[in-house]
Amino acid sequence: MISRRQFLAESLVGVGALALAPEMLLAESQKNAVKITILHTNDMHSRIEPFPNDGRKYAGLGGMARRAELVKQIRSQEKNVLLLDAGDIIQGTPYFNFYGGEVELKLMSQIGYDAATIGNHEFDNGIAGFDKFLPHANFPYLIANYDFSGEQSLKNAFQPYKIFEKEGIKIGVFGLGIELKGLVLEKLYGNTKYLDPVGTAKEMVQTLKDKKCDLIICLSHLGFKYDEYPNKISDYKLAQAVEGIDLIIGGHTHTFLDKPEQILHDSGHITLINQVGWAGIRLGRVDFILEKGRKKNIKNTSYAIK
Repeated sequence: MISRRQFLAESLVGVGALALAPEMLLAESQKNAVKITILHTNDMHSRIEPFPNDGRKYAGLGGMARRAELVKQIRSQEKNVLLLDAGDIIQGTPYFNFYGGEVELKLMSQIGYDAATIGNHEFDNGIAGFDKFLPHANFPYLIANYDFSGEQSLKNAFQPYKIFEKEGIKIGVFGLGIELKGLVLEKLYGNTKYLDPVGTAKEMVQTLKDKKCDLIICLSHLGFKYDEYPNKISDYKLAQAVEGIDLIIGGHTHTFLDKPEQILHDSGHITLINQVGWAGIRLGRVDFILEKGRKKNIKNTSYAIK
């Protein structure tokens, strides 16, 4: 089995180092170029410890302590890092059954997550359960297409988006959740209203452009793609329908993508879609270089947590 150190070395150098294209190196070396590193997870499902090393699928992989170590290492190497999550942080191990989400959010806060969005499993203990574990998050949950105005305890608990600034670069991040009806018991999500994600995303893109954001990122729990359900909204369909998003960080479908999917718009704008499976066994990474108003995706990879 490949060692963790060897894997990291190959991930950082191999993945093309993207062949170290001369124009990319030039962009990075120019005085006004800024590198933004986006790290991301999705569908952690309360996997605090690694999978048991017992021969089963994913044996020995994962673990939040290992993830924390890797994130710390990357932050020591890169100046401008954002760490984001695409939902379903909870539900799946006894940690959730006994502590109701407290452990997961406390550990994510210690690791230094910058933002997350809401997955369907965040409602597994109902509105009251969500309200109870939410204060343990020292980071915002971002959600633009859930209307909580009918739920007194949660109506002011969330933001649709947040703007982060790194070396003068504005990064706008917004969240989208999946339709809850038919997926979650109505008594669990109560009066939460689901809003059209495509229309909401267009509004968010315009808002973030008006606020002079240089990068626009969507944290999505819509799911990557549904070939068997052509009318079901997914990250893939969202990327096709909404121009202006630079990166969609996805969740819900537990999809392991070897590299981000690229959607090219008629204008030439490219939307990347990435998702890194589930259970916290991989950490996704996408690096952007911004130089004199131009965006370049220079490298993407993911790390096995082992």
